[in-house]
Amino acid sequence: MIFVGIDVAKSKHDCCILDSDGVIHTDSLSINNDKEGFEKLYSTILSILDSNSLDNVKIGLESTGHYSNNITNYLYSKGFEVHILNPLATNLFRKASTLRKTKTDKTDAKVIATMLFSDETKSYSPSSYQIQELKSLTRHRYRMIGYRSKLKISITRILDIVFPELEGFFWSVHQSSSYALLLQLPTPQEISSSHLTKLTNILKKASRGRYGKDKAIALKELASSSVGSSNRSTSFELQQTIRLIQSVQSEIDALDKQIKIVVDELNTPLLTIPGIGYILAAIILAEIGEIRRFSTSAKLLAFAGMEPSTYQSGKFIASKTPMVKRGSTYLRWAILQAARLVSMHDATFSSYMNKKRAEGKHYSVVQSHVGKKLIRVIFYLLKNNVAFVPQM
Repeated sequence: MIFVGIDVAKSKHDCCILDSDGVIHTDSLSINNDKEGFEKLYSTILSILDSNSLDNVKIGLESTGHYSNNITNYLYSKGFEVHILNPLATNLFRKASTLRKTKTDKTDAKVIATMLFSDETKSYSPSSYQIQELKSLTRHRYRMIGYRSKLKISITRILDIVFPELEGFFWSVHQSSSYALLLQLPTPQEISSSHLTKLTNILKKASRGRYGKDKAIALKELASSSVGSSNRSTSFELQQTIRLIQSVQSEIDALDKQIKIVVDELNTPLLTIPGIGYILAAIILAEIGEIRRFSTSAKLLAFAGMEPSTYQSGKFIASKTPMVKRGSTYLRWAILQAARLVSMHDATFSSYMNKKRAEGKHYSVVQSHVGKKLIRVIFYLLKNNVAFVPQM
């Protein structure tokens, strides 16, 4: 049996190969992150093997995001057993192996190879292409939402200078009525000097009849007494930022349609849970991957980083400990959001939330309790591929 440790990087990967007796066959093999480099590793492994059976090869590498995707899929396609290791575990193993503060790509590869002797993690198997698509789409959506949020912060900053009174006039300065107004009349001076009919038509059309003449009159009065200051540059920046937000939002809407198509193809039972829509279902499915990776709901809970930490020393056992938060950030966020929504639509979850709140727990703590209950339900539904049935 030989053990191959790979330290993954962007442009190159460092490899270390040991055998069952602990003999180092190579600890200085560095390959490029391309086809030629992958084939170099493949031929090196075959040259060390006594037999042609790939079952005698165990390969490990850290979970390092997208950098490891290509080499992992290549090795799996060649028939190798590939193990994905937790970077936290390899870091602790390296620190426990020596008191010296030594960390290089070469030593990391050796640490990974050494860990494979006793490592009990399951070998890697690629998820279905729909799951891979969902992960790519949902992560992309997360970045788009983040970009949109930064643009909205810019809008708020500009309005604090140009028209600070507008924030209390609409329920949100980011609603469509506010954007339509500022795209045509970006300053208080232009609003106050605008004809009342024009201003009324802008508000009425953008709000679909919700705002009328009275709102326009109040807006003109507010603009005429505004302390805001503006010039051509701030007006241009305000209008351009609004157009960027609208453009990004249209791309997010297109992205949501694509996510819905993929989720429909999976025909997941998650959509039968009241309160969970296509986006939350997509994030949960993308982050969990193949449910068969988890033998129990407790392991899925740990993967979401929602299990409570444990602290015990001597006779002392801590009764209040925070959740570990070492799992998937995206999954944890989706579960907590889903917990809130499911509690609004399902009687069982609603009564459970009310029970926890009656115990005097903080809302965030209550939400995490509901999330843990929801994870157990999700695990059962996905494991058995059955629809959610409300409890009467």
